[in-house]
Amino acid sequence: MDRTERFYKIEMLIRSRGCVSFAEMRELLEVSPATLKRDLQYLRERMDAPIEYDAAENGYRFGQQWRGQRHELPGVWFSEKELHALLTMHQMMAGLDENGLLSRHLQPMLDKLTGMLGGDEVEAQEMTRRIKLISTARRRVPSEHFETVGSAVVKRRRLKLRYRKRGPGGGSVSEREVSPQRLVHYRNTWYLDAWCHASEGLRRFALDAMEDAVVLEDQAARSLPLKELEGELDQGYGIFAGGDPQWATVIFSEQIAAWVSSEEWHPAQRSEWLPDGRWRLQLPFVDATELLMDLLRHAGQVEVVEPPALREAYVKRLTSAAQAVV
Repeated sequence: MDRTERFYKIEMLIRSRGCVSFAEMRELLEVSPATLKRDLQYLRERMDAPIEYDAAENGYRFGQQWRGQRHELPGVWFSEKELHALLTMHQMMAGLDENGLLSRHLQPMLDKLTGMLGGDEVEAQEMTRRIKLISTARRRVPSEHFETVGSAVVKRRRLKLRYRKRGPGGGSVSEREVSPQRLVHYRNTWYLDAWCHASEGLRRFALDAMEDAVVLEDQAARSLPLKELEGELDQGYGIFAGGDPQWATVIFSEQIAAWVSSEEWHPAQRSEWLPDGRWRLQLPFVDATELLMDLLRHAGQVEVVEPPALREAYVKRLTSAAQAVV
């Protein structure tokens, strides 16, 4: 049994028998004297278990103040493998953290998780240092906006936004009231899916384009079914949402087909291998912008078959790129 199970077993033995000798515990737990001593010390010093040695009975029991009462270890316990998994997850979340916003709330939990590993604490710290997330073209979000938006999502309250829409000359700024539905993290950037009360429809807002965000505490947010949210915003390709989807057909060359075929471009994609070793992919899109960007990464190795407008846009991008280097 692992260390966590031993802790529970020690607690159960003392509670059920009143007083248990060191030899008896060793036999039942099947551990060495040194291991049992460490376990008892950890329970007393780190878990505040009121375990005392009774010389008259030659055994361990709960302290006088707990006799006749029920003492229990903390309710949430994990095995060492589970603790390692949680610490790994924490390190991954830290890679998504904006200005340490999440870290300051999660640090107490991290300290407890690390402490529960006892002698493996150094190993746990070393493990987290060996997990690295590399982010490119990351757009920073002011921490106060992230916290405000996250609070509104959880509390189901409306938000008043001052939002800069991207466009020529720095774009345009507008104020609007929205009902937050969910936060979305996509390609190193945070977005808010929300019902816009000005345009009477679902919209997706980039958090880094928010110049101000205020929670309207006295106004409950309009709540939409998840299926409606997914049907409206998740049909297209990438982050661009809204509108009726079209279907694109592209064919990747034999040279890169083996690698590209292992990628999921869209949950609803359809694909097949062609007799000559090429790979044909069909996927929905609403706005061609992001799809064109990803296809251009494979320039010279991918053919855009349809729709004609997408093919023309792809050729235009290739031509412009070639002219820029001449």
